[in-house]
Amino acid sequence: MLPAGFLAEISRHAELAPLAQSLLEPPAVSVRVNPAKGQTARGEQVPWCADGCYLDERPRFTFDPAMHQGLYYVQDASSMAIAAVVRELADGRPQRYLDACAAPGGKTTAAISALPEGSFVLANEYDFRRAEILAENVAKWGSPDCAVSRGDTRRLAKLKGMFDIVAVDAPCSGEGMMRKDPQAVEQWSPALVSQCAATQREILANVWQALRPGGYLIYSTCTFNLQENEENLAWLVDEFDAEPVTVNALEPYAEICHGIGTTLPCYRFLPGRVRGEGLFLAVVRKLQNVGLRHSAASTKAKPVQPRPEAKWLQDSDWRLSPKGDDLYAVRECHAPILAEMEKALDLISPGLRVATIKGRDAIPSQELALSTALAPDAFPRCEVDRSTAIAYLQRQAITIDAPKGYVLLTHGGHPLGFVKNLGSRANNLYPKPWRILSQENTRGIDVFSIS
Repeated sequence: MLPAGFLAEISRHAELAPLAQSLLEPPAVSVRVNPAKGQTARGEQVPWCADGCYLDERPRFTFDPAMHQGLYYVQDASSMAIAAVVRELADGRPQRYLDACAAPGGKTTAAISALPEGSFVLANEYDFRRAEILAENVAKWGSPDCAVSRGDTRRLAKLKGMFDIVAVDAPCSGEGMMRKDPQAVEQWSPALVSQCAATQREILANVWQALRPGGYLIYSTCTFNLQENEENLAWLVDEFDAEPVTVNALEPYAEICHGIGTTLPCYRFLPGRVRGEGLFLAVVRKLQNVGLRHSAASTKAKPVQPRPEAKWLQDSDWRLSPKGDDLYAVRECHAPILAEMEKALDLISPGLRVATIKGRDAIPSQELALSTALAPDAFPRCEVDRSTAIAYLQRQAITIDAPKGYVLLTHGGHPLGFVKNLGSRANNLYPKPWRILSQENTRGIDVFSIS
């Protein structure tokens, strides 16, 4: 049952009143495919996202290897709108993109797919555990031009003017998730709404410092009340003299509502009107010194002596650097900005993790296996069937018919992960924190496979 206070609040606005019934109906199921890995959406397309499609039912995604291979991401259709927004704002030019509140990674990976080649993405998350999940999901998506940081957005304020686009999918009261998440119903209160609105303003003030003059800030929440949405947008415009921006890509869809009680351009995705959950989205532009702009690919770093592991990567424009026991790669053009980030932030993923170094041995990483930067002929490949793929993802011991040494397993023709083949058996190198913990129903499961 929905909270009485919430029902009373939405009843005050004719646009929100229908939510009382819509939030009692079952949610839609949708996925967004990964075009960088050769995937195209099938079935009924999400109107505002060419890579998104609806499913007739919710399968056991956990037991579909394609999801773990990063061929698709399970995401609410409303949230997929971020891709259309980012594509329009980027306008075909490489961007430095910051996702300030990024976990679990749905909007980050959507932005990655929408950004032009040559862009660089920093995804940040405050919560320790959620940051680890974010890093995993970003790694599975496969773009090597990303870093993941963990910490308060106050640290992002140190990166003054670094980013062309900043996205704030702010932590909120979660009203838009009430039909999916019972906890969103249980925790709701007017006090929570006010607390979230204040926190959102703190975050916006912090990340505003990291936005370059002339750059764009995307503000979104998954809640319905005006305090966290239109009122915070008005505060942002007034406080920082920001220019409200109309998103032309979202204008053609009559099912997407505009703001309530405001003339500022903003967009509301309301259950019952759209096949998706609640989302509020708005864009503003930073006006001061608009002529100042840098390109994400404009600064060149000094070349360094290449490491032998560089041959595992496509192209040659890579800088490989050790971080503890791990070896990370970053394109030379992005190395200077990553160095600045390392000074200010707690980077848990400073680029593409290529390998773990143990003595003279370099053990190729799972991140490399799933990266679009992996050279096709870097390792011997071994195609495995679905049951072997699931056993691998559960980190079970497997046997394969392949040369001894490091072997890249594939399923459906796409990389799955590495093993070290010893002949009689193969050491499973799948990351322990990523493994499937549950057991598959032996009676059979209707698993959605996009591959």
